[in-house]
Amino acid sequence: MTVAEEFNVAVPVTNDVATMRRIVWSSVIGTAVEWYDFLIYGAATALVFNKIFFAAGDPALATIAAFGTYAVGFLSRPLGAAIFGHFGDRVGRKAMLAITIMVMGLGTFLIGLLPTYQQIGVAAPVLLIVLRFLQGIGLGGEWGGAVLMVVENCPTEKRGLLGSMVQVGNPVGNLAAIGIFALVSQLPESEFISWGWRIPFLVSILLVGVGLWIRLSLEETAAFRQLKAKNEVVRMPIVEIFKYHRRPFFTAVGLKISEIAYASIAGVFIMSYATTTLGLSRGLVLNGAFVASFVALFSIPLFGWMSDKVGRKAMFYASCVFSALFAFPMFWLLDTREPAIVIATIVAAISFGQMVMFGIGAPWYSELFTAKLRYSGASLGFQVGAALSGGLSPLIAAGLMNWAGATWPVSLFLIGCALITAVATSFAPEMANKELS
Repeated sequence: MTVAEEFNVAVPVTNDVATMRRIVWSSVIGTAVEWYDFLIYGAATALVFNKIFFAAGDPALATIAAFGTYAVGFLSRPLGAAIFGHFGDRVGRKAMLAITIMVMGLGTFLIGLLPTYQQIGVAAPVLLIVLRFLQGIGLGGEWGGAVLMVVENCPTEKRGLLGSMVQVGNPVGNLAAIGIFALVSQLPESEFISWGWRIPFLVSILLVGVGLWIRLSLEETAAFRQLKAKNEVVRMPIVEIFKYHRRPFFTAVGLKISEIAYASIAGVFIMSYATTTLGLSRGLVLNGAFVASFVALFSIPLFGWMSDKVGRKAMFYASCVFSALFAFPMFWLLDTREPAIVIATIVAAISFGQMVMFGIGAPWYSELFTAKLRYSGASLGFQVGAALSGGLSPLIAAGLMNWAGATWPVSLFLIGCALITAVATSFAPEMANKELS
């Protein structure tokens, strides 16, 4: 059975505007808390973890090691997608959202309490890796449920717009993460390194409480309630996907590759490159990321709305072209060291290299799968792509730069990722304004 053949029976949607608004904003706020927890790790990796969790020595090798622990969070995301996707397709979307936010919150809070390498030796990076792994499992299971709460409830003609709104939680969480790191970065270097960096991790426990309360107030989606009523819940969703739905799964993986590579390079690797290689201040790079996240608050729903008008495929193709063409100029512009140019470059890279596909991908990944497999299929496709590209990209970039002593291999890597996603886009069905099964 092809993907197109599955989309032939409509499911109930929520047409009440007030109810739909509550569902969307509940998902955005809950997702923002999850992304805050996940993204503060990226900033800490680039700014401090290479100094306090790894043995003194070659700074380049310490940075590579720090990015290795960053990658662990991405590599564990498919496991979270598999576990929570399975139960999300069997038990329901709502219950999994409550559990995942608690898993993520626990991992983040405990990172803020970790002793350093100087205090307990090699046990410090080992514990850091374990907690990062826990973070990844939480986010891996959370994303699919948050998206489906909206996608399975919203009107067909607005699925691109409203589905993309869930992704606004990413820049909201990122703004919160960057804002609090910018605040603690004002501390003297010695105090920031010794205790200031811990504050963003410790305050996350308060945000988790808010996010959990919001998620417990949501109702289960109509699509899942219909599956339960008809006794059509699949016993082993992941097995079903790999037996009969391999094409949409691998398509979803390919659609994620370029977007997450740009997110990791422009949002994480560049922090290290700009501060270490170019000698720019932490504040300047954080300002660039802050502006990019602020712009994303508006660009993500705009791109989602546009995908309802011109189609998902056209928007993805456009972003792939930009990603390939901007791969070399991005580093040339950063190398000018001009503050305004550096900030504009980070904003452009994240806005058009990441956020176009990031926003539109939320509804599109979900649209590739039938309701009985949708949590597992969308989550696993999204998170496997994120693990292959996102988690490894800063590590690969740091390794390539250490090998070549230049950024040109990193640019070639970004071009290769854009080509992979362009091929996946050609295989994906156009789902704008088509009914979900």
